[in-house]
Amino acid sequence: MPTIRVSLRSVLFAFAALGVGFPAAQAANPDALWHIVHDFCEPAAQGANVPQKCVDVESANGFAVLKDINGVAQYLLIPTARITGIESPDLLTPTSPNYWRDAWQARRFVEAKIGRDLPRDGLSLAVNSTSGRTQNQLHIHIDCLAPDVVTALREQGPTIGTAWMPFPTLLRGHTYRIRRIDDANLDSTDPFKLIAPDVALQGQLMADQTLLLAGAIAPDGKPAFFLLNDHVQREGGDFASSEELQDHSCAIGRASS
Repeated sequence: MPTIRVSLRSVLFAFAALGVGFPAAQAANPDALWHIVHDFCEPAAQGANVPQKCVDVESANGFAVLKDINGVAQYLLIPTARITGIESPDLLTPTSPNYWRDAWQARRFVEAKIGRDLPRDGLSLAVNSTSGRTQNQLHIHIDCLAPDVVTALREQGPTIGTAWMPFPTLLRGHTYRIRRIDDANLDSTDPFKLIAPDVALQGQLMADQTLLLAGAIAPDGKPAFFLLNDHVQREGGDFASSEELQDHSCAIGRASS
């Protein structure tokens, strides 16, 4: 395979653009993640003479895993196909990959970085809305859950069933709703496909949604998940970025040492 030449300036700019957050950061290159995966991670995995930027590339399964420059142990699962984000109809086709399942399996990178196993309910996956992200390539944030959110979910856990319900307290000043998923490894559940019909029924847009998946234990003691959802409410300054519920310093990992 021929050598792919990319300028050092473009590489540095791409990595500088990996910071994620709210719309104020739109000066970042919105295609940085795509270029890193497309121009470096995939070619390197195929033997090209370029640096390997990702910690894992699963070409057959259509995704790569990248260590984010933000956070102690934050990783991103990124499709190798061009998929803009939560709003993409490609995520809802019958044959679309279950990126959430792959991201949950990739939590091993977080634990390896921390150097210990973490409690199931201390780990989380997040996807932000179009208004709450800076990158136009789908990426699932894989990281520790904030300790206060862990506590809130543990307190409310016994009351959370498999139907949507309002979460009884504000989280980061925002109103979330929540439901339990009784599928230990997401073998038959894709959160994108789970929420899409409900979003349409409410007359909302997938582009305005954010999802956070947190590991959980069901009342019967079996492994489960809590799925939290918020949507953009600009009048209240809510840009629907459930990444806000994660802790990129992974305090829960330090506490368990």
